[in-house]
Amino acid sequence: MDILCVGHAAYDLIYSMDRFPTENTKVPVESMVECGGGPAANAAFLLAKWGVPCGLAALVGDDPYGHAIVEEMRQIGADTSLLEVRKGFATSLSAILVNVQGGSRTIINRTIKGDHVRLDPDKLAAAQPRVMLYDGHAVQAALDAGRRYPNAKTVIDAGSLYEGTITLVPKVDYIVASEGFAKQITGQSSCDTPEGQERAIAAIQKVAKPGAEVVVTLGERGLFYGVPGGVRHMPAPKVTAVDTTAAGDIFHGAFAYGMLQGMSLEENLKFSSRTAAISVTRPGGRTSIPALKEVLANSLSSYSDP
Repeated sequence: MDILCVGHAAYDLIYSMDRFPTENTKVPVESMVECGGGPAANAAFLLAKWGVPCGLAALVGDDPYGHAIVEEMRQIGADTSLLEVRKGFATSLSAILVNVQGGSRTIINRTIKGDHVRLDPDKLAAAQPRVMLYDGHAVQAALDAGRRYPNAKTVIDAGSLYEGTITLVPKVDYIVASEGFAKQITGQSSCDTPEGQERAIAAIQKVAKPGAEVVVTLGERGLFYGVPGGVRHMPAPKVTAVDTTAAGDIFHGAFAYGMLQGMSLEENLKFSSRTAAISVTRPGGRTSIPALKEVLANSLSSYSDP
């Protein structure tokens, strides 16, 4: 495989509604999407859809949701040899409430402790990835893969500051962090000012390995990243969002693709931003992933470049 995604796999139940539900009421919905989810799993799904030889190292339960996740990954063409199906483990399950008036989503997740993926040494040895994407889950598996392939390029989807991201951030070549992660690591309430962005990049660089690239995403407000001597801000493409579910995962999957293609950091950030921007104009998580040819064709179209 060219890219190995290591981390979390879940099953998503996505409900679209025109308002957030009021407590102790019944809210009928006409639109619902059921599909696999999870940061690393969504990135792997995107890559397989784009024809990239890729695999997923994650843990699911020996239950209907777990088997649905495995089957979905197989059907799209992803390598599932490192996707563990464990008896007695309950697959992570998410109920996602999407407010179509702007596309915001609220996630209720059944998270099961003990999601330590056991990588088969022989299957790991057969993987031979050139790029590896971590999402902060399945930490031991990520460390094992990193030791087995020290020359592979690595990127972490640092969504929030917790034990997994703290352990893996110093190990990778690219840190693509959320605004929440940046706020947590600096203790500041905002990343909207140039000074706040400089503090965020400096704080992450302090715990990163020398030479690692640092990016902080801001959703519809774009992103900022470290450059020699400072920080550069990149606006997001202007689109009308209907559902932001999995947009970050889609961004990271596209970013891993750009790494594989040898894109420069700036080129890759524009490419990944376009991919995520297209996705939020459509309902669902994986169902919103655009085709690769669509992203490439939109480089100079209505999805304006940052």
